[in-house]
Amino acid sequence: MRAGKQALRIAALIVSALFVVTTLADAAVRRAVVLEVDGVIGPGMADYVVRKIEAATPDDTGLIVLRMDTPGGLDTSMREIIRAMIASPVPVVVYVAPGGARAASAGTYITYAAAVAAMAPGTNLGAATPIQIGAPSMPTPQGLPDNNGKGKTDAPPLSTRDTETRKMISDAVAYIRGLAQLHGRNAEWATEAVREAASLPASEALKLKVIDVIADDVPDLLRKIDGRTAIVAGQARPLATAGLEIVKDAPDWRTRLLTIITDPNVAYLLMLLGAYGLIFELSNPGAVLPGVVGTISILVALFALNMLPIDYAGAGLVLLGIALMVAEVFIGSFGVIGAGGIAAFAIGSIIMFQSNVPGFALSLSLVIAATLVTAAFLALVFVLLLRSRRRRVVTGSEAMIGAEGETLEWQGDNGKIRIMGEIWKAHARQPLLPGARIRVVSRKDLVLTVEPM
Repeated sequence: MRAGKQALRIAALIVSALFVVTTLADAAVRRAVVLEVDGVIGPGMADYVVRKIEAATPDDTGLIVLRMDTPGGLDTSMREIIRAMIASPVPVVVYVAPGGARAASAGTYITYAAAVAAMAPGTNLGAATPIQIGAPSMPTPQGLPDNNGKGKTDAPPLSTRDTETRKMISDAVAYIRGLAQLHGRNAEWATEAVREAASLPASEALKLKVIDVIADDVPDLLRKIDGRTAIVAGQARPLATAGLEIVKDAPDWRTRLLTIITDPNVAYLLMLLGAYGLIFELSNPGAVLPGVVGTISILVALFALNMLPIDYAGAGLVLLGIALMVAEVFIGSFGVIGAGGIAAFAIGSIIMFQSNVPGFALSLSLVIAATLVTAAFLALVFVLLLRSRRRRVVTGSEAMIGAEGETLEWQGDNGKIRIMGEIWKAHARQPLLPGARIRVVSRKDLVLTVEPM
């Protein structure tokens, strides 16, 4: 009897312990992390989202919500985010909000990659046609076959640009259709969004099964998706979202800094500041400050440019233009090298960031202003150089001619004088008195010929 009672007590303790552990585990998974994806999808935004997704674990996070409003962004940054979303053991929900927000271009792909896709009333998504860096537009070439191999057969031969366009669109179609099939969403409309830049408001997106739910806000979203089955890390899993504590995790200083320096306009200015700082330091050794500022600026600019889609030929032309303008100052080719430098600088600036990706285009007004300022600086240096050539020589033996001083001792036609703080032997055509003011007329070896003032 005692052994039986002891066994019952042990069993009760085990059940109680399991109950406590389960309760604590359930209590731990009581938060839904909301990440603000507001703005273009670039290196800074990708770093922020990927870091937060990888840091979340099922033990402390029940759900990740990407609250999105984006005009699009870079393909590389978009794919980084999508890879992190698909591999995450924590369900990732994309919620296009608030009203008036959009998930255009890269935002459409990210929405299709979500375990649950949601939108707020008055939002839209679509226009997912990829944009080629350096291309003025990305139209679908006429006469190309569609997904089923059908289309015009009398199309003219494809140019190199048409071939590149066809490859990019085909790759984008396959990518977004794969994401649609992964989560059971409308793959046909996804193809239209890529090929024809189609867009949808929230209500139509729900009817066409492009998204899963329409919610007024994040709490409403959590209530509506509670109990829904979603694909998480490749497996079907029921979502338990009712009662989760909503925690907003806004972008930190690292994200804001990356977003600022990866702005093409900022990266461009940093590159110019770095180049001019190094030039000033090399032309005036020991100044220190221009060298320090220039080195830091050029390193930060190189880091930013490494993360951005740039045309390296354009960057090379910018640096060549600066080098030619500096050479003009030292060589003095009467403006020929300088004019070539200004032209190379302007052309390189225009083509360096030739991109239609929203938020990643260089401001034309900034290029014009930088070119004008550089040209004005070159003109100023050229004027100062001409003035310096007209000045009287102030060093060497030539500097003595015309200098003024006074006599110290004098006998007959010869004596000693003080000039420029030094005592010299002097000769004059007439006797001079000690203390008389004199002017140097000529010099022969160490004897100066003088005359009275």
